Amino acid sequence: MAASWLIYGATGYTGQLMAAEAARRGLRPVLAGRHLGKVQAIAAPHGFEARAADLTDAPKLRELVRGQALVLHAAGPFRETSAPMVEACIAEGASYLDITGELGVFSSVFERDAAARAAGIALIPGVGFDVVPTDCLARYVAERVPGASRLEIAIAPHGGMSSGTAKSMLASLPEGGFVRRGGELVHHALGRGARRIRFSDKERWTLPIPWGDLVTAFRTTRIPDITTYAAVPAKMARALEVGWPALWAGGPLSAALLRSARLRSAANRFVESRIDGPDAARRERGFARVWARASGSTSFEAWLDTIEPYAFTAVAAIDAVERVLKDSPKGALTPAVAFGADFALGVRGTVRRDVPAEAASRA
Repeated sequence: MAASWLIYGATGYTGQLMAAEAARRGLRPVLAGRHLGKVQAIAAPHGFEARAADLTDAPKLRELVRGQALVLHAAGPFRETSAPMVEACIAEGASYLDITGELGVFSSVFERDAAARAAGIALIPGVGFDVVPTDCLARYVAERVPGASRLEIAIAPHGGMSSGTAKSMLASLPEGGFVRRGGELVHHALGRGARRIRFSDKERWTLPIPWGDLVTAFRTTRIPDITTYAAVPAKMARALEVGWPALWAGGPLSAALLRSARLRSAANRFVESRIDGPDAARRERGFARVWARASGSTSFEAWLDTIEPYAFTAVAAIDAVERVLKDSPKGALTPAVAFGADFALGVRGTVRRDVPAEAASRA
């Protein structure tokens, strides 16, 4: 008999994509969320079972998780939702996977490694576009530069954004930017450090951002100095470099505004009313480019090209579910540690190439 598993947050944009991907493969997850009626509307077309539990109700949440081999958690912002689900999974002996990209969530989940091993389960955050492509590429380049001291990762996604992603980004803004230096996360003013990076198709302007790999790639590679970049329009890069970083430099007014619960609530309502996520046509046309370089006494860099990020997430997350149910890994793991550097290549349309010397990006 196949193991029972559950998707929590199934009514969200990405949750629905993952439920559809599971159905396409003939899998039968239980779908769950806070509101039973909304879950039933998603579950019924697939013939899936629907359940409901609020994340703030610990006994009810444990009852929901009880008897499940695994939970795929898709309800964000994860800084507010991950911890109770992780605790329920540890208590009930169910492996936990999620699709977060939030630095603090990665750190919190990895702190539960001993508890996960004692419970005989896996905790694997970031099994979607955050952070499967980048984590796998980081491991790939790091393995080719033993003793590397520096790792750089850049992404250039092309497509839309869901309301859940937008809300997670808003929740992260008060923290500002980060890089990793000497193995520690240190603040870095958002908007500083613009540079051009050569992706597989063309050069793009990029800026350092607090991408989840500042935690995950460090856990995967142990490289002490890590910077993560995102491609931005050239005009934005120049404008930010000139003056806008002052907003994020820690001034009391900007910090107070960004931490205001009332402001965040209003912003979240705006996001929910205006942002739906890319439709099927945009997902079909979309793509993403990833670049990574490990440096030490030598250096090595590579490109990874993927399908549209939400489409990638739906496939990669269900791939991860199947791998965990089959292989039963234990502990708090990154995707590349759990499944290997080639895991991302299992997603259709994903191509990895070593960067030829003549195209290597300049530091």
